[in-house]
Amino acid sequence: MLLNGSYCYTGGKAFDASLPCVVFLHGAQNDHSVWALQSRYLAHHGYGVLAVDLPGHGRSAGAALRTVEEMAGWVLSLLDAAGVSQAALVGHSMGSLIALEAAHRAPDRITGLALLGSTWPMKVSDALLDAALNAEQTAIDMVNIWSHSSYAQKPSCPAPGFYVSGMSQRLMQRIASRGEPRLFHTDFTACNSYANGETAAQSVKCPVLFINGSKDMMTPPRSAKALVAALPHARTVTVDAGHQMMAEQPDAVLDALSGFLRP
Repeated sequence: MLLNGSYCYTGGKAFDASLPCVVFLHGAQNDHSVWALQSRYLAHHGYGVLAVDLPGHGRSAGAALRTVEEMAGWVLSLLDAAGVSQAALVGHSMGSLIALEAAHRAPDRITGLALLGSTWPMKVSDALLDAALNAEQTAIDMVNIWSHSSYAQKPSCPAPGFYVSGMSQRLMQRIASRGEPRLFHTDFTACNSYANGETAAQSVKCPVLFINGSKDMMTPPRSAKALVAALPHARTVTVDAGHQMMAEQPDAVLDALSGFLRP
């Protein structure tokens, strides 16, 4: 589904704006496909699903946006284009910051926030920033290694032969080949520069769910203490996975999301 040149995966069902809406927001140098399993299930169980490709990523047109604030504004404009008055936002990593900022900007429009692999400040190491700028494949390798808890796949993986870490690497390579130069660096700089996290969190009144990976090396659960403290009404679920928990533990993530979104 295209909205103003922006691609949204609707989970294999025609989008219906009258249903409870869930918007899925991916992380750096990813696209909508990281949510394929969760978004498809929810689309077939009573939700209107928009799993987006951010501008400059995947199938969406236009240049990549440079700041979390710009991305949050884009999300709210997307809701307007889809005819959606209210939605729950589910964001992973960079996407979690976008969701948080969008809720801060339009509190009456956001019915819930699910923040996966989230932290604030979301500082990126100098070594990774340098690799993203000057040696993209090295940056992809670094992120891929740090985003998975092991090379042995979890029992809940969708099918035999489902190569989680290999799939993640190929996705980042595909986004790099189709997108603008140094996209990884653009995304990481947006995360690194976002300064409104505490103010945004303190303004959020809707229900909030943190989903953490117990073996997450990119955004370790302990690093989110300040963000969690700013959202004292939030619930936290921990799954046995690394940063790419949606693929490593798809059933556990879906169970957490389903329980959170259910009225």
